[in-house]
Amino acid sequence: MFPNGFEHYFGPITGPGEYRSPRDAAGHGSHTASTAGGSSVRHANLFGLAEGTARGGTPTARIAAYKVCWFDSCTDADILAAFDAAVADGVDLISFSIGGSPQDYFSDSTAIGAFHAVQNGVFVSSSAGNSGPKLATVTNLAPWLTTVAASSIDRKFTSSIVLGNNLSYKGNALNTISLSHPWYPLVSGEGIRNASSPFADYAKYCDNGSLDSDKVKNSLVVCYGGLEGADATVLAAGGAGIILVNTMDKSTGFAFSIPGSVVGNADAKHILKYINSTRSPVANILPSITTVDDSLVPETAIFSSRGPNIITPDILKPDITAPGIDILAAWPPVSSISGERTDNRSSSYNIISGTSMSCPHVTGAAAFVKSFHPKWSPSAIKSALMTTATPLDGDKRFNKDGALGYGSGLISPVKATDPGKVYDADTTDFALFLCGLNYTSEQIQIVSGFSNFSCPQDLPSVNDLNYPSIAIANVQGSLNRSIIRTLTNVGFSGSSTYTVQIQAPKGVSVTVSPSSLHFDAPYQRLSFHANFQAHSLPSEVHLSGSLTWTDGLHVVRSPVLIWPASSTL
Repeated sequence: MFPNGFEHYFGPITGPGEYRSPRDAAGHGSHTASTAGGSSVRHANLFGLAEGTARGGTPTARIAAYKVCWFDSCTDADILAAFDAAVADGVDLISFSIGGSPQDYFSDSTAIGAFHAVQNGVFVSSSAGNSGPKLATVTNLAPWLTTVAASSIDRKFTSSIVLGNNLSYKGNALNTISLSHPWYPLVSGEGIRNASSPFADYAKYCDNGSLDSDKVKNSLVVCYGGLEGADATVLAAGGAGIILVNTMDKSTGFAFSIPGSVVGNADAKHILKYINSTRSPVANILPSITTVDDSLVPETAIFSSRGPNIITPDILKPDITAPGIDILAAWPPVSSISGERTDNRSSSYNIISGTSMSCPHVTGAAAFVKSFHPKWSPSAIKSALMTTATPLDGDKRFNKDGALGYGSGLISPVKATDPGKVYDADTTDFALFLCGLNYTSEQIQIVSGFSNFSCPQDLPSVNDLNYPSIAIANVQGSLNRSIIRTLTNVGFSGSSTYTVQIQAPKGVSVTVSPSSLHFDAPYQRLSFHANFQAHSLPSEVHLSGSLTWTDGLHVVRSPVLIWPASSTL
């Protein structure tokens, strides 16, 4: 455990809700660790929901856990200490489901700690953040990190709301609590506001102290917004259950401390119309059921943070996506299922959502690839995962941001074990990349530990970092940009010839030289130039395409993203 930084700023770790030990009090660490490498367990479930055999990405992996966060706060000192300890302990991969606001690389403890890890051959995956669907919200931006977005799975959990007029509406929720009576009074938070409370104007959102407890008692309350703790407010006022109206996101299941379900605006209008049309409206909230629906996948999670990378727009982030909605994984029985202290339910499993959940999926996939190729560098593993990923269907509503939402696409771990070719890079390449961003040689020496490093007189282009994706940002008017990339042969089936396939972004001419690459030796490296030209760019926020090398068996695909300086993000 690493408490020194936290205790320096905030004092001793005491009080309810935390242990000053490696023990997990919150559940987040247990959930993510078991997702990456948990053993196979039959009949895993959350009170009957999602029952089946659960296992982590690579069950044979050995897990070392490093606790750096206390009461949901994580200090730079503790994060850096944990990175150094993990490297010293000889770990092969680090799964980092922690994020914050994007920062300059030399102020970013994650970027600095991960640089040291990659320098020692350790692959580092990190969560992209949960601030979507707004653009330019992605975090963990350093190119030596593998930044993971979240996408859907083919399963959802629905809890039906039955009204006294015999109409019912399916809400999304992890509702495992059965109401004891067939009917309960149904009220809206706005309709039972506590007029004497200073918070009365927030009754619609069931803010703390805003409701008239006499009218809440034993009722089901309709509350608006994604306000955390609304269920606790209803419970404290004597309510029996909650119907939460979320105008944006109905895709994720949410566990309340009391019976509850989440509906969208359209269903909420019908429910409120019923409340206002009868003298004594009543309703019931039924326990959730598990539904499997292939049409749900794969779609970028609405909450998953989108690019572009606001620190270095010419590095596309996020890098890749993995399942992050309604993920069942291990949970400490001492931790609240819903996050509310009043929730005394205990379970060894929980279902939660976030890019914290998608990140360990990629860590597990990386461990799987590394088990086949133990000597591959972190960048080679990252490239294998990215270039074999499956792009998401742009017709689905939350995929409209393309690679800015899901990077290279959805991970395909089996394909990644045999990518054919990879875009490799080491920390010297990353140091040169930092030179291209005008960091000084002295700054880079401090972070990298390269005692004799100096930036070249002719600074390298950021676009020439040997990255598995291609981004060209802030284009003013016309475009004439040439980049270089190098492929390394990691296929061992003898000689092979790869030819290029180009899907040019709208309004852009793309040429590649040479247009074919012939490999005849293991780990042979061959380079190519790609030139992007346009007299004037279309007015779209971003222009997407792809550059793919194939020998007819292997497909090495790189997303291409270009956006004009005039784009409104």
